[in-house]
Amino acid sequence: MESPLRIGWIGTGVMGNSMAGHLLAAGHELTVHSRTKLRASALLDRGASWAQTPADAASGKDVVFSMVALPSDVESVHLGAEGVLQASNIPKYIIDMTSSRPSLARKIAVAARELGSWALDAPVTGGDIGARNATLSILVGGDAQAFERVLPLLKLMGKTVVLQGDAGCGQQAKVVNQILIASTMMGVCEALIYARESGLDANRVLESVSAGAAGSWSLANLAPRILKGDFEPGFFIDHFLKDLGIALEECRSSGLHVPGLMLAESLYLKAQEAQHGRKGTQALYLTYGVGAANKPS
Repeated sequence: MESPLRIGWIGTGVMGNSMAGHLLAAGHELTVHSRTKLRASALLDRGASWAQTPADAASGKDVVFSMVALPSDVESVHLGAEGVLQASNIPKYIIDMTSSRPSLARKIAVAARELGSWALDAPVTGGDIGARNATLSILVGGDAQAFERVLPLLKLMGKTVVLQGDAGCGQQAKVVNQILIASTMMGVCEALIYARESGLDANRVLESVSAGAAGSWSLANLAPRILKGDFEPGFFIDHFLKDLGIALEECRSSGLHVPGLMLAESLYLKAQEAQHGRKGTQALYLTYGVGAANKPS
């Protein structure tokens, strides 16, 4: 594809704003749509155009991206009455970067192919930090040739971009990611609580263990936020619970017993019930009976 491209972008939330901004910064022509225009104001101020509907955002574009909240949003954005596939001139490439159901990704891919377009599922991991710094890991499902055509665009947003297989495989790979994170976050919270109760300097301990065998993205990026009492979202607990629900659905359909995942879901439900759903996933720490006022030193 020749540059600059005409790109549609749907969804300008915590991560979508930054991700779309990288495409704009690379010189591409960007048209955006979100539920509320105000959330797209930063992109509009930088030269993006506004579209009233997902269909309008997609029509006449080379590529359209979506980064929304829930599978129901993905279905509406792409398959709804004003969705991408209702555009008067459908883009050749449709890329959904939301964490969603593998079955829905396959459904969209089939519908797009019937209209002469290629749909890829490309969920991401890396949170708000990865979105801002263009260091996301992007897990892609779809046609290999279509993937190669859009790879330069994906590389503007992510550091690691890997084709996992056919349509739906990107979403399945994201399930793997969320299973890993779910149990990891329990370990991070419990380890910091032990450090506090033992009278250790938690920051010193973190400096040591982050560089060892216990190191992880969550430990390096979210544990410091916990220590500062920062529970603002890089990724909402509400959305993480959606992902855990999808992961459990997939595991049950495969006959898999995943007690760690089940425990994580129960703890995150507790956090949601305590009104922490719009906080970041690190706010799981608050369910252990500690808060920002009692954060470890």
